Amino acid sequence: MNRPLLERLTRLRRHLWWDESDTQRQMPPAATQRLTQRVAASERLHSGQIRLCIEAALPAGDVWRAHRASAVRQRAIAMFSQLRVWDTEHNNGVLIYLLLAEQAIEIVADRALARRVSPAQWHDIISRMAPALAAKRFEDGLNQALADTTALLAQHFGNSGEAPTANNTLPARINELPDAPFQQ
Repeated sequence: MNRPLLERLTRLRRHLWWDESDTQRQMPPAATQRLTQRVAASERLHSGQIRLCIEAALPAGDVWRAHRASAVRQRAIAMFSQLRVWDTEHNNGVLIYLLLAEQAIEIVADRALARRVSPAQWHDIISRMAPALAAKRFEDGLNQALADTTALLAQHFGNSGEAPTANNTLPARINELPDAPFQQ
């Protein structure tokens, strides 16, 4: 059997093995709650919107048709659209996509942030998470992604230019996307 076919079959088997119960096991309710709180806290520092998406595995057809890196990226872009991360007022939404079967994270930024952050910067953020993902410390990897993404959003879309209201607080922000991770 040739090597590319064997690799593809191995990946397909791994994706068929993972299911939604694995998502719950790897990201239990307490971890999901902590991540939800971290997204909410992040969004108080900038005008951006962050959405986490955690999937156990890719659909079989996606695994079969594409190489690992392109399949994960394509799925992240599809989820960016499906979850309407592109549909924020300031076009500065960010999807942080975790694929458990591949132990991979992809980050997809909407156009306003993508114009200010280079692909190399996103690649560096993803690279810093590799040790946590390889060790299956998925919450740690997502926390790192959240921290780095928050820093970029605060740098480019921070609250510093906003005037406080009469009671000396920043104006309330509309939460355009759910803070809780989307899981399947």
